[in-house]
Amino acid sequence: MEGPRPHLDHPRYPGVLANLAPEQFRRLGERYLTDTHSYRGDKPYFVDKMPNNFRHIGLIHLMLPNAKIIDLRREPMACCVSNLKQLFASGQEFAYSIEDIARYYKSYLELMRHWDAVLPGRILRVCYEDVVEDLAGNVRRILEFCGLEFEAACLKFYQFKRSVHTASSEQVRQPIFREGLCGWRNYEPWLGPLKEALGDARIGYREALSPGRDG
Repeated sequence: MEGPRPHLDHPRYPGVLANLAPEQFRRLGERYLTDTHSYRGDKPYFVDKMPNNFRHIGLIHLMLPNAKIIDLRREPMACCVSNLKQLFASGQEFAYSIEDIARYYKSYLELMRHWDAVLPGRILRVCYEDVVEDLAGNVRRILEFCGLEFEAACLKFYQFKRSVHTASSEQVRQPIFREGLCGWRNYEPWLGPLKEALGDARIGYREALSPGRDG
């Protein structure tokens, strides 16, 4: 049964954003900074790596025009299998079936093409495989995009003692390793439906790389 349809005068998100004034976006940005203060403290920089942020890049840009947006992209099979294996606490309903996760990944690629078109040069694309092959080079590239100086400690992230509450809590305690690149192949005999559902996305996932990317 379908829910109530929005009235033309009261559209749902994201359509409702067309009715907001610049001052309202500014206030939303200030509220976001206030609400996240408990996480970031008084640090001048804060990383929000919620996995669904890509859906809201337009709103993020309007709320926080100085925000640096980085799209970290991973090979489709590896990305989808990683999500299928992970039992998320909540909010990632797409991750529980091959059909849903393949459709979600392809929708992500399509939406990122849109953001690249309407916000040219505002999004840095980084491929996970490139980071594994050249950590130092890609760390420098990311820091340059953010307007930050390179620090050697960035290459020794696994030595940090701060608490980590995300699904990657164990991985960040180890140096970067190559084993995860093709770990999905251990399940390859059962992944035919995923390959078929992803289709051309398996070939074009590196498309529209940010201007200035080496290679």
